Amino acid sequence: MRPSPASDDPCAPLPGVVGASPAMRQVYRLTRLAAPTPASVLLIGETGTGKELVARAVHQLSPRADGNYVRVNCGALAEGLLESELFGHVKGAFTGAIEDRNGRFEAAHGGTIFLDEISSMSAKLQVKVLRVLQEKQYERVGDHKTRTVDIRVVAAANEYLEDEIEAGRFRDDLYYRLNVVPIYLPPRPWRSIS
Repeated sequence: MRPSPASDDPCAPLPGVVGASPAMRQVYRLTRLAAPTPASVLLIGETGTGKELVARAVHQLSPRADGNYVRVNCGALAEGLLESELFGHVKGAFTGAIEDRNGRFEAAHGGTIFLDEISSMSAKLQVKVLRVLQEKQYERVGDHKTRTVDIRVVAAANEYLEDEIEAGRFRDDLYYRLNVVPIYLPPRPWRSIS
């Protein structure tokens, strides 16, 4: 009897990811199980373990693969800029807002948004992101018009969010919305392929 091709194996490596350890095979399996569902995915692992590669694989293996894949590094932007990046803004909302601008949620409509370093997000923004997850609605900065969005959220953290909740830095209701399918990436026993 001939073995099944790798594409039939739920533990087959993901595109661009190498690693055959039991922990990595579990990452592959969970990614392939989660991808076809609409569930939010939370990736937890050290910096450099390939969270973005796994997030992209969730998108590529999902029914949303033809939609946009939008990445946002929440830790790289100041709060005001991150809010505008995520939700967009209207002309005159703040100094320098010379025209209306779409946000990343709007850009990801019909696809997937990857919120990297989610734990660095302020409490104010956590509330707004929670609303997007719960109600699929948001407002641009400086606007009162409610917009609807159809997105899948994949988030990543390089620490356990339970510790951040206990310290009062992360909302538990947002955590439960993000942590529908948790995927833990092991510390760097593999590398990405260029």
